[in-house]
Amino acid sequence: MIRYIALLLMPLQAAAVTLDMPANATLAVEEVEGLGSYAMPTAPWSPEGMPVLTGTGEVRSQAWHVDAAGITTLQLLRPLENQLVEDGFEVLFRCTDDGCGGFDFRFSTDVLPAPAMHVDLGDFRFLALQRDVDGEIELLSILVSRSSSTGFVQVIRVGTAGSSIVAEADAPAVRAVTPTITGDLAQSLENVGRFILADLAFQTGSAQLGEGTFQTLEDLANYLIANPNRTVALVGHTDTVGSLDGNIALSKRRAGSVLERLVTAYSVPRRQLEAEGMGYLAPVATNLTEEGRETNRRVEVIITSTE
Repeated sequence: MIRYIALLLMPLQAAAVTLDMPANATLAVEEVEGLGSYAMPTAPWSPEGMPVLTGTGEVRSQAWHVDAAGITTLQLLRPLENQLVEDGFEVLFRCTDDGCGGFDFRFSTDVLPAPAMHVDLGDFRFLALQRDVDGEIELLSILVSRSSSTGFVQVIRVGTAGSSIVAEADAPAVRAVTPTITGDLAQSLENVGRFILADLAFQTGSAQLGEGTFQTLEDLANYLIANPNRTVALVGHTDTVGSLDGNIALSKRRAGSVLERLVTAYSVPRRQLEAEGMGYLAPVATNLTEEGRETNRRVEVIITSTE
């Protein structure tokens, strides 16, 4: 069952929402309901329910198409989020495809019908925001996804008549950022089919990837974004401290931690990644020394594409 909180949106003064859409964006559809309601998700979908915040008033929905082959969903969303925050909106919730709840989230929330809005279930982002205008609350959400040639942006706002979404395609055109690929990782993946992400930091017994940035993750993200047809497996490995079953589970969680970092921090499409664990079954150094055990606590990336 969906859990929700209802809000009645009272008249707002000077509450027009201004979004400078990129110059290569076109408005595909706009729907306006004079008096309606919108249940905006505020947490991921789960079998127990999906919390929502429901606003009542004028509901205005737009779908935009951005002509930009290869653009990522993060490149679509980030400039719009920055604009809204500058306009006084507070981010209530953000999520990415599987982190939102995947299929179930997509079909539990309002989405304009195709072809106006397209949602790739393996590559979408959702953002829920609110702002306080003279003590009253205004709700707005953005859903972004993409196809191979087009970015899709849905904006839903609930407020009062006369304070609409003002969105114009007059900002600079947005294009996919072509990443610089470091030769060692790319060459190893292309020629050997595998590469050890040697600069990642894990502690014994921990599945949490360390804070900060790791050059190999940046290189891998650049490689995958530049080669959208490539898929890889992230394979975790441990030392021999503990049981085999426990280490296999731990190594898979480590690989999953790396996968999530690639998706959330580097905008790598989830469909290009999978996470597996080998435990201590494939050491690259002796487990008789601390130095060797540290070397064995690693994550490798393996090409799984066949073409």
